[in-house]
Amino acid sequence: MSAHDDEVEDLSQPTAYELLGGDTAVRTLVDRFYDLMDIEPAYTVLRQVHGPSLDDARDKLYWFLSGWLGGPNLFIERFGHPRLRARHMPFSIGIKERDEWLACMDQAMAECQVNPDLVPRLQKAFFETADWMRNRGV
Repeated sequence: MSAHDDEVEDLSQPTAYELLGGDTAVRTLVDRFYDLMDIEPAYTVLRQVHGPSLDDARDKLYWFLSGWLGGPNLFIERFGHPRLRARHMPFSIGIKERDEWLACMDQAMAECQVNPDLVPRLQKAFFETADWMRNRGV
């Protein structure tokens, strides 16, 4: 919903969640993202940030993206406000980690055949969010 009282949300427009394909598509995208992170040498630095198991991160990203994309607020129902930056502060996140995260998500979106009309919108939103997570200059 817009911050301006005189603007009305257009409920006829599908959400990114709907355009992506709903719950199954979000889970598939997140699973592919973490599978790629685990097997692709190009994402080694990013993988090292996550510790020995990706299971917890996998679930949390799925829950978060569900609501962030306009679907059910699964993360908020479990944990309250996402407080993304605060939750990521314990991890060293610089430009390399940001760029690997974005590249891994781009590859996952391509392999999951995300709607090509949705991809640029997601790339822009993912970049803005990933860049905001940085807590190191380099």
